[in-house]
Amino acid sequence: MPEIEYEAVIGLETHVQIKTRSKMFTSVAHRFAEPPNTLTDPVVWALPGVLPVLNFEAIRKTIALGLMLGCKIPEITKWDRKNYFYPDSPKNYQLSQYDQPLCLGGSVEIELAGANPSEMGAHRNVKLTRIHLEEDVGKLTHFAHDSLVDYNRAGTPLMEIVSEPDMHSSEEVFAYLTSLKNTISCAGISDCDMEKGQMRCDVNVSVRPKGCAEFGVKVEMKNINSISNARNCIDYEIRRQIDCLKKGIPVVQETRRYDAQLGITQSMRSKEDAHDYRYFPDPDLMPVKISPELLESIKAGLPEMPFDRQRRYMSDYGLPYSSASVLCHDAALCAYFEDALAEYPKNPKMLANLLVNDLLRELSARAEREKEEGGFEENPLEHVTTAEKLAACPLKAKNLASLVRVVDGGSISKQMAKEVFVKMFETGESADAIVESSGMKQNSDSGELEKFCLDAMAGNQKAIDQYKAGNEKAINALIGPVMKASKGKANPAMVLEILKRLIG
Repeated sequence: MPEIEYEAVIGLETHVQIKTRSKMFTSVAHRFAEPPNTLTDPVVWALPGVLPVLNFEAIRKTIALGLMLGCKIPEITKWDRKNYFYPDSPKNYQLSQYDQPLCLGGSVEIELAGANPSEMGAHRNVKLTRIHLEEDVGKLTHFAHDSLVDYNRAGTPLMEIVSEPDMHSSEEVFAYLTSLKNTISCAGISDCDMEKGQMRCDVNVSVRPKGCAEFGVKVEMKNINSISNARNCIDYEIRRQIDCLKKGIPVVQETRRYDAQLGITQSMRSKEDAHDYRYFPDPDLMPVKISPELLESIKAGLPEMPFDRQRRYMSDYGLPYSSASVLCHDAALCAYFEDALAEYPKNPKMLANLLVNDLLRELSARAEREKEEGGFEENPLEHVTTAEKLAACPLKAKNLASLVRVVDGGSISKQMAKEVFVKMFETGESADAIVESSGMKQNSDSGELEKFCLDAMAGNQKAIDQYKAGNEKAINALIGPVMKASKGKANPAMVLEILKRLIG
């Protein structure tokens, strides 16, 4: 009897903190790394007599994401109490949404890696069920015999993005979370810093025989705090469930946790169903009506989707996938690139190459130096966004454009441009100023270059004969002596042109 083949069915509930000045139902601020229990007020503490007030910016940003992902935005949305014992929430319930959320349906475009990393992979859409808005809970820190609670995070605006069970591998989940993170951060809705808890997910996994229409028993893994952990957790859980089925052991519907150090999932508790939360409409919050005028104003401010931008950069500017794929998922990099392109639009490929290779390399090296100088203290650049790094960078977009302009103009070679770039990054000066002060300007005097070429040809008849015989690379043996005679300042393009003309 042939062995049964199994397939996984995977759905995600992704929680994302929204970037707003205040919390979801109160004016108190929410910031990362503040002293414990300093960002609180009577609403956060759920003291008697207090009432919640909606954060309109959180509603607006949630609708914006819904529109970007093709969700339907209902005319009326309401708020519900999700009753559950939360040791890190004074209310013992969570203000959330149940049957009338802000966003319904929609999908997330993902890109699966191709056989060649330098080429675009396959794209498909992962279907969404809903996006609803709620409040985050506090943070528990556990010790051997007790636990401490910090309510600074409690009440933070939190989107929950619920996918359909529409994925079948850890690679699809990795692509889904990466795409979702890039889309949200590029739109300025959240920084999605998973180390700060701004983005985390619950993973639902089941397995079934291939070709079977019915779902298997669903197991949930809670609070996965990195994209790589999600991939590793899913791989383990799929193997575990298949192993259970092969041994005749029933898979139990439950909630498990992922131990990243051991690389395994461990049982926490039996899984709750919706009725266990006893949802009911919150009596203190009125339903919200979403007007057509509000939707139109939000639509008018939506940014370009990352994959749309990737396709545009490749088609309009001729960028290779290796450059476009790096740029398109970071709004700050794209803004820098387009600012440079506005200054000098004639060579977008070189601009992009300098940005994604040289500039990002120097920014990373600078961050490492800062980390080493900081000793064992927390490195202030560890959680700095690309936008903040670029704002502090001496090399501005217009000066990067000036470097491409002087290379295209023949003042310096591409090889010399590498040296000029480093000086520009250190000083913030323009390429023209550095080339002039360093005496690096290429020699484009055709008369002098022709003399150097004739001298090189006189000393290497073999290279000339090989070139005439059809070996085009043989001419490189003549270029070297010319560059040496000119002390590296000869314009390579002119040298090549003169040599070809002289050889005939």
